[in-house]
Amino acid sequence: MTSSGGTKLQAGDYMASTQSAVKVAVLDDYQNVALRMADWSPLAGRATITVFNDHLDDPDAVVARLQPFEVVCVMRERTPLPRAIIERLPNLKLIASTAFQNASIDVKAARERGIAVLHTSYDSTPTIELTWALILAGARHITVENASFRAGGWQRSVGIGLTGKTLGVLGLGNIGGEVARIGRAFGMRIIAWSENLTPDKAAAGGAVYVPKDDLFRQSDFLTIHLVLSRRTRGLIGGAELALMKPSAWLINTSRAPIVDDSALLSALQGHQIAGAAVDVFDVEPLPADHPYRSLDNMLGTPHIGYVSEELLRMFYGDTVKNIVAWLDETSSPTDSAG
Repeated sequence: MTSSGGTKLQAGDYMASTQSAVKVAVLDDYQNVALRMADWSPLAGRATITVFNDHLDDPDAVVARLQPFEVVCVMRERTPLPRAIIERLPNLKLIASTAFQNASIDVKAARERGIAVLHTSYDSTPTIELTWALILAGARHITVENASFRAGGWQRSVGIGLTGKTLGVLGLGNIGGEVARIGRAFGMRIIAWSENLTPDKAAAGGAVYVPKDDLFRQSDFLTIHLVLSRRTRGLIGGAELALMKPSAWLINTSRAPIVDDSALLSALQGHQIAGAAVDVFDVEPLPADHPYRSLDNMLGTPHIGYVSEELLRMFYGDTVKNIVAWLDETSSPTDSAG
């Protein structure tokens, strides 16, 4: 096993490099943890593993990197694999993706070329927990106070409590429903809206159904939990943000394109809302010079909603199992016997 820098990794000492071994690429391992988050030994003698810790945006660079590999392991939607890339990878035989589905993979294009696409299990608990970390951090100005503390300061801001405040949930599904449940434990009033939500469904989830505009008008904290689709892309724009209270916070741990990026930037720069706590961005990694990085009312995290040790162990553990199962299925009796 090697990293993107070509350094031999201790965890891969058992991995034989043979001509018959398939070449496996593990992409976008930002924290360099893939090898220790799973037991890769079932692939010993059957695969050579190369781990890439950096991220490539340019499609030509992605193609150049992946040309030698028969198996590509992708982490969520960090590196898209559209048709234009898939059709330029003649050696590719398997895409091993994390989570139940990956909208950034052109599955149809893969199938047309006989490329298998396999997925892993998923657990939304880490995202639910981060949502509440962001809500609480915004309400109590945790990042501002911590920065002041480290610089020698003391008590710069006045926080707000959650009890009695209104939590607006945009999308009362599996994740939104759990976020709402925790909100009730804080003594918050829960309101909800989505295109398919009904008053009865909202009540069953412990929330009050309100029309879309009222969700924005009434919420003290508005948290987004929708699947990105044609209907939800750009759902929140300047008109919706203008309805929000000047004291309100917008929280997004779902998908960035649900919120119009320029409209949110304008609202924050003009202090039309108190702040935004955001874990997802249109371009990831976020450019170092992006205006979001300098706004005092933007609480940003680098898409870590799902990045917990437990979930990464699930992702990489299932990925190894998927590769082994694929090898078992595609190996000939002679290869298996050898």
